[in-house]
Amino acid sequence: MLKVVSHDVGAFYQHYPRTATVVTVKKGSKRNAMAVAWHCPVSFKPPYYGIAIAPKRYTYNILQETKQFAINFIPWEKVKLIALLGGSSGITVDKFSKYNLSEDKPDKLDVPILKDAYASFECRVIDDRIFGDHAWIIGEVLASHIAQDVFKENGTINLEKVKPSLYLGADLYCTSEFNSMTYLSRE
Repeated sequence: MLKVVSHDVGAFYQHYPRTATVVTVKKGSKRNAMAVAWHCPVSFKPPYYGIAIAPKRYTYNILQETKQFAINFIPWEKVKLIALLGGSSGITVDKFSKYNLSEDKPDKLDVPILKDAYASFECRVIDDRIFGDHAWIIGEVLASHIAQDVFKENGTINLEKVKPSLYLGADLYCTSEFNSMTYLSRE
């Protein structure tokens, strides 16, 4: 494999694919939803989850004031919704009305939980720091909304029941295929 060394990361897509998610926030009657590909778990105990959002985003402004958010994992069948949410601004568009977003009732916080999600976390912000052109926000997961029928007993996603939406960068999406899964022992 021929490699080129550079001091520039280019389009910065080398770390993809990543699960595409939708982060939701609410302040009073204003709700917003945005596509987020930069996210990951940070700790099991206590359960912390991190998201990266550019400070210029409307979602970030609401999050700064309310100190809470939800992260929603959306199946492949709704991947177009993720792209639409990522391509419009909540400043000019009521995304919940325009894209007919249905909600489940939150349990601990005042954040929208998307009915289309196979998993959602209600998160209270415990840290928010700017790194370059993005803020890294850590939320403590106070409630999880999990579609039990799409996860196995060991907690892993059942790819025969749901296909996650994966983002490749440059507005390209794909999903996983069950027959490509392999178990590799660490022993």
